[in-house]
Amino acid sequence: MGLADAGRARRVLVVDDDPHIVELIVTRLELAGFATRAARNGKEAIQQLGEFRPEAMVLDINMPVLDGFGVLAHMRTQGLSGKIPTMVLTARNNAGDVAKAVQMGARDFLSKPFNDLQLVQRVGRLLSRPRATAGQVLR
Repeated sequence: MGLADAGRARRVLVVDDDPHIVELIVTRLELAGFATRAARNGKEAIQQLGEFRPEAMVLDINMPVLDGFGVLAHMRTQGLSGKIPTMVLTARNNAGDVAKAVQMGARDFLSKPFNDLQLVQRVGRLLSRPRATAGQVLR
């Protein structure tokens, strides 16, 4: 799986309100060859969807201003769910959250704490696989 498309890095938006988590994710993804941009809450994420035009997104659920479910709802109403594959990365690890995130358009779900290599591999898969069918989470 190549991370570059015709010589350019694939763009990934990282959305999390914890600056340490953002720094960790951004560093790991950039070392793997991705171009990243960060947002601290859902409102900033929605702004970045238009400005940065990410090809994939890593999205936290629990955030101030607008949570991850709010971002997923916005993406669905704007027709972006199928265009920007999203992995939910959150400390909320219950079946209801997984089902809700997938129903709202997320393609993958990873719990915190996470393995760096697994994060990078799964972001790469977001960019290389077709959209998951309803109720299916990529593993």
